[in-house]
Amino acid sequence: MFEVEDIREWRDHDVVDDGGHKIGTLESIYVDTATDQPAFATVTVGLLARRRLAFVPLTGATVGPGYLKVPYSKQLVKDAPSIDTDGVLPAEDEPAVFTHYDLKYQTGAGGERRLARR
Repeated sequence: MFEVEDIREWRDHDVVDDGGHKIGTLESIYVDTATDQPAFATVTVGLLARRRLAFVPLTGATVGPGYLKVPYSKQLVKDAPSIDTDGVLPAEDEPAVFTHYDLKYQTGAGGERRLARR
């Protein structure tokens, strides 16, 4: 897995799918609040007038020269829950992000959020 400090260097680099097709550009990293490890990234997708930030898990992602490769198809990422480019992920929308990728969602012991932007 990536160290938070390392992955920040990849901001604005291309994000490509498992077939090498460009999905968009890396915008930010969300860490798992239980481990403080990178868990999801947001990717800028869409046309200029309708850009948004789609969420994609970082599990299984690899870095290459100028890109981050995720093990998900371009279409799956583009169909993922998203926020406006200047938006914030509401706590009540977190489960949908995990569900989209068939990942288990669980809040912290005290009901804390699972994701935090870094």
